[in-house]
Amino acid sequence: MQADSGYLDFAEDMAKRAGVVMRKNFTANMKKEWKSDNTPVTETDLVINEFVVKALADAYPGHSILSEEDEDNEHFSRESEYVWICDPVDGTHNFSHGIPTATFALALTRNGQPVISVVYDPFMDRMFSAEKGKGARLNGHPMRVSENPTLKHTMIGMGKMRAVRKFFPVMEELYEYGAHVFAGTSIHFMAALVAAGELSAAFFGGTAAHDITAGTLLVEEAGGKATDIFGGTPERYDRDMEGFLASNGLIHDQLIEIMDKVSPRASG
Repeated sequence: MQADSGYLDFAEDMAKRAGVVMRKNFTANMKKEWKSDNTPVTETDLVINEFVVKALADAYPGHSILSEEDEDNEHFSRESEYVWICDPVDGTHNFSHGIPTATFALALTRNGQPVISVVYDPFMDRMFSAEKGKGARLNGHPMRVSENPTLKHTMIGMGKMRAVRKFFPVMEELYEYGAHVFAGTSIHFMAALVAAGELSAAFFGGTAAHDITAGTLLVEEAGGKATDIFGGTPERYDRDMEGFLASNGLIHDQLIEIMDKVSPRASG
């Protein structure tokens, strides 16, 4: 199901505006507060969240909005056909500690399925975007996942959250296969690099839609595969999910096998 192309233009405009704020506010010893889930929030998160939510509500009053920093979900309705899903600063840990690997992420779902995706790296001015059925692009140029069919000599990104699987055993096992693993950056940043062919895969143990939906469409439209962390396909992408695995498709099943072997479902 394709979307109105005007939605993509709008999402990219929001991303550029967010990038201006992120670059301006990227300073040493940044002030931060800690939320109840032990994740940081900065003034930048809140400023971007406020103007994006307002712009969306003004432009598309019939749509719902699901944003990480909109804690009460006052703009979200489970009955909405269209839902915008926003992560104002994906990778706030990095951003707030002077590490420039954070992104702005915005996706649009229709009946629970992603149709528009934008992930913006403001520090390198890289706009990763996708529209359902029309492919994925990096700064306007088509991008494709890698064609590496093996784990050896490949780079894989690992998200730090582990709500549904414990990932350090997976990392140790991947080293045995000759893969290189790095961790701790923005999951949307890593998913975008999978879509661009720089990484062969990225995986993440969080459950929130704002961490998963935008990266899913980018990877799929770039010819890759995106599932939950157990290899399943979520019924809807505007709800909580069971983690995230994005890959070039060629190593996807092997990664699931490795995870099943060394890291069963987390409990509690």
